Amino acid sequence: MKQNEEKRLAALQSYDILDSDEEQDFDELTVLASAISQTPIALISLVDKERQWFKASTGLSIRETPREESFCAHAIESYEDIMVVEDAHKDPRFADNPLVKGDLNITFYAGVPLIDEDGYALGSLCVIDHKRNRLSVEQSIALKILAKQVVAKLELRRKNIALQKLNEELKTSNMFIQKFASTAAHDIKNPLSSILLTSQALKMRLLKIGDEGCIKLIDLNIGSTKTLVILLNEMLDYSKNPSLLLERKDEISINELLLRVINLLNVPDNFTITLPEIDAYINISVVVLEQIFINLLTNAIRYNDKENGLIKIRFANDKNFYRFEVEDNGIGIAENHHEDIFMNSFKIAETDENNEKGTGIGLHTVKELVTALQGSIHLSSMVGQCTTFFISIKK
Repeated sequence: MKQNEEKRLAALQSYDILDSDEEQDFDELTVLASAISQTPIALISLVDKERQWFKASTGLSIRETPREESFCAHAIESYEDIMVVEDAHKDPRFADNPLVKGDLNITFYAGVPLIDEDGYALGSLCVIDHKRNRLSVEQSIALKILAKQVVAKLELRRKNIALQKLNEELKTSNMFIQKFASTAAHDIKNPLSSILLTSQALKMRLLKIGDEGCIKLIDLNIGSTKTLVILLNEMLDYSKNPSLLLERKDEISINELLLRVINLLNVPDNFTITLPEIDAYINISVVVLEQIFINLLTNAIRYNDKENGLIKIRFANDKNFYRFEVEDNGIGIAENHHEDIFMNSFKIAETDENNEKGTGIGLHTVKELVTALQGSIHLSSMVGQCTTFFISIKK
């Protein structure tokens, strides 16, 4: 019994309602209970360890009484769905109670236990009269219904508080992430600027020497560095205003975007990446689409065991959606993992070409980004042969 009482008290504390302010929704239920039972007093009483505290009341100004004087403490311990005391002066449990003998003169009491979803009695919805009384069957049924409404409001209140706390935590977390992203972008941008300047200086010297092969390599380095600087500037903008990630849309050539992504990747010499046969301009959040393709193409390269790797990118569109396909001839994904791979931190047993396992974050990120763009992603695959990702993004 003691252990159950400890659990009951823990359940009561989880609602974070004791000593809270008055709330109209609860007050109105006591007004209704009083009207239904035709009694001058109605209470929503919560039974704490050493007191009963009234969340709402009609006809009574005090907010709490000692638990040892509480009628509701008896109500929550009874096995009845409603406890009725027609004349407390003649009931041996309450005849000497200060609330009965004193100025309050409680004579009639009826209380319905407030049972939460885990079966713990938190308190009661009770009605009180100064004279002998009784309830009709209809009044008893109505009070039981009202008691269920009290519990429903308690549950809703608890969930709202939990959501508010979660929102505050998310705000704090987002502020940290934005600050981190901004700091990281600045930290990366400085060495990139140095690389760009030294590469440009080195190119000037190579032009004087006339080393065409090295000049081409330097040009590739300069081009990639400039692309990275552009991406970092975009990420800095988004770190200051995350909503821009989805709100800011630009018109861009699909193949131009894909070439930008490919230039950022370390594509092995034995890989062939084919772009859509017909180029098209689309209006979309460029930075989001770039991140989607960076992840998909990186995985397609990492998890490929063929002598000659192949990635085919296809594009089509209809009235409502842009549709992409990314097909590779890699190791494939077993059918029982087709949903799991989009879960956060899920990792399949296979290792990549460097004998390393992935973090399980990439495809989860892809799914989140596609969903944010009001799209969907799924795949088909044959183990040991190929995998194709199908992406639809709302125009």
